[in-house]
Amino acid sequence: MDKKIRIAINGFGRVGSMALRVILLEKYDVEIVAINTSGSMDIKGIVHLFKYDSVYGRMPFMVKAQPPQKSGEIGRLEVGDKQISVLAERDPKKIGWKKYGVDIVLECTGVFRDMRAMGHIKSGAKKVILSAPAKDNQIPLFVLGVNQQDYKGQQLISNGSCTTNCVAPIVKLIDENIGFQEGVLTTIHAYTANQNLVDGSHKDLRRARAGALNIVPTTTGAAKAVVKVYPQVDGRFAGRAIRVPVATGSYSQLTFKLVRKSTIEEVVHIFEEAAVSQQLVGKLKVSYEPLVSSDIVGNSASVIIDSQMTQVVSDDMVSIGAWYDNEYGYACRLVEMAIYIGK
Repeated sequence: MDKKIRIAINGFGRVGSMALRVILLEKYDVEIVAINTSGSMDIKGIVHLFKYDSVYGRMPFMVKAQPPQKSGEIGRLEVGDKQISVLAERDPKKIGWKKYGVDIVLECTGVFRDMRAMGHIKSGAKKVILSAPAKDNQIPLFVLGVNQQDYKGQQLISNGSCTTNCVAPIVKLIDENIGFQEGVLTTIHAYTANQNLVDGSHKDLRRARAGALNIVPTTTGAAKAVVKVYPQVDGRFAGRAIRVPVATGSYSQLTFKLVRKSTIEEVVHIFEEAAVSQQLVGKLKVSYEPLVSSDIVGNSASVIIDSQMTQVVSDDMVSIGAWYDNEYGYACRLVEMAIYIGK
């Protein structure tokens, strides 16, 4: 029997807690051995926020806080028959992953998006995955179903963003099967913690405004990230984001100027074939129903092609609609990436 990959989570906000949630609900064959937090909450608060979720509801398992059993722990999170050590250390180099036998750290704080994340390696972990695009070009970016075959054993990698994981497979499939001259992405994205709840100071004056009350045009790094994982489209692909007042459930609209004529039938068929391919099965799905954002909350796919929102104009321009749960679906890819590089 193969040994289970031992995973630790650094940062237990939306992404970190969602990673644990999908491991339990999707029954991934990994072992979560420790969670490191900022220390801003005690163990009871951490457990409460994992047990109850405003979007996904109550965890369908018994969830309890237990006292610490090792030095450095602030307590333990008990889920069903599992007990997970909970720590509170802000410096990755000082966490002490070695004593927990950690294979891979999911770096989910959003803070250590550069070479500082190598502190986890110094602390005893074998590999680290950033749950966001890296700020340092030395750190390679991989997207499952697009370029994971290029992984060469690097200790520190990025899993990109939720939007990158949605968009990159579409870009690659259209470029390889038809070809395009230029492409533009508009992602209609759920609000996130990087926006204000009420109007207040923010370096982005649009994100400074109340996130649950406004449509907020802003930037996205997804287009640049797509170029990192699929460099063939460098100079031919750009993107923007519009944040909207929903808690989760996002939608991308991609428009391509094709190099030849095509039809809706051909475009949809490309995605239908991809959905059952070894590379993208479970990651890409095709819908033939009139979906809205709440319909895809809790969907484990990275991208759900909306066939009813896909159009071909003048035979050589195509517009493709794609849904994604920017929390749950992305967390599934994050855990699957850990399994992939931990083999």
